Amino acid sequence: MKLAGHAAIVTGGGGGLGAATARAMAAAGAKVALLDVNMEAAEAVAKEINGLAISCDVADAGSAEAAVAQARDAHGAARVLINCAGIGPAERIVGRNGPMPLDNFRRVIEINLIGTFNLTRLAAADMTALEPMDDSERGVIISTASVAAFEGQIGQAAYAASKGGVHALTIVGAREFARNGVRVNTIAPGLFGTPMLLGMPQDVQDSLAASVPYPSRFGLPEEYAKLAMSIIDNVMLNGETIRLDGAIRMQPR
Repeated sequence: MKLAGHAAIVTGGGGGLGAATARAMAAAGAKVALLDVNMEAAEAVAKEINGLAISCDVADAGSAEAAVAQARDAHGAARVLINCAGIGPAERIVGRNGPMPLDNFRRVIEINLIGTFNLTRLAAADMTALEPMDDSERGVIISTASVAAFEGQIGQAAYAASKGGVHALTIVGAREFARNGVRVNTIAPGLFGTPMLLGMPQDVQDSLAASVPYPSRFGLPEEYAKLAMSIIDNVMLNGETIRLDGAIRMQPR
């Protein structure tokens, strides 16, 4: 798909992977709506790329429906959805103070997994009603999983479960929307230089970066964006979860 002139939605667009992808799509001529709970951050990126910042709690049905409607009114129905909104708190299933509070697990699932499904269902409904383009394509959905979906470490129960669910949704969505010309793919990043990792002590960052076989550093948000742009461009990429991790395989801790 060629992005020029088409509408796109990015969740978590105020920073990290989402902001980098929004910048890349805007540079390619897309009309980008950035959905985020942090409006200050989203508005800063939107101003930079001449996009639209919209307040959205991805885990809430009404909030997401209103956000997608606002984006549609401004730019038209989106041809591309990038699901980047997510959280990653660490907590053991049974810690020093006893079992993990169920609400803590639920919150991660609601934002990372239900939030991804929520925007996917809404964007896909719009995409399937659009006129087909080359190769009968109507739209592209890209979600964000993690290598934790496959090698979740101790303390990542909620995060790994949520990202495993995102991975599992990928082939289901691709199969369901195939007849409509809507592709569904997922990127599973390894250790990336996002605010979550960059907020750790420097010695912890150095140790984590050294664990990546090659290149031995954190991935850059721009590298995630490059892969997202390749997926959008390549119509044969469908139903895949692609690891972007420098060949890392996470150890138990």
